[in-house]
Amino acid sequence: MIPSRRQALLGAATAALLLPGLAAAQGGSQGNDQAQVAQAVEALTKAMLAVDAAQLRALTHPRLSYGHSAGRIETQAQFIAYLEGRQSAFRTIQLSEQTVEIVSDEAIVRHLFTGETVDPAGKATPVRIGVLQIWTKDGGPWRLLARQAYRL
Repeated sequence: MIPSRRQALLGAATAALLLPGLAAAQGGSQGNDQAQVAQAVEALTKAMLAVDAAQLRALTHPRLSYGHSAGRIETQAQFIAYLEGRQSAFRTIQLSEQTVEIVSDEAIVRHLFTGETVDPAGKATPVRIGVLQIWTKDGGPWRLLARQAYRL
């Protein structure tokens, strides 16, 4: 059935009234997700500084792929064990220029990572790298699924 001109105009008017509200609702949801991801990134940073294994486990996905700027790739267990071993402990971490983009149940996070590590002998090393993170929300809280750092 072909709609009459009046039905078509009424449909267009209804859409014009409803679409901005729908877009705002979706944008509000995305803004909420962006804030939650940013909070998860901050919690992960704090857990890395504190070497809080339970929190690190809770914030990362069991299938984590954690890439370092030197090319080393770690699983969730290896990532946590490396921090616990304190072969290179973080003394400070600052994140800047962070962006968060939500794509369905995933989030793409990019930031500049600066800080300082210290080895068991007490030698401090400055760190300045770029980072790409992929966070997932697979039926629960946001968890880090993948991370790749790169030299600047």
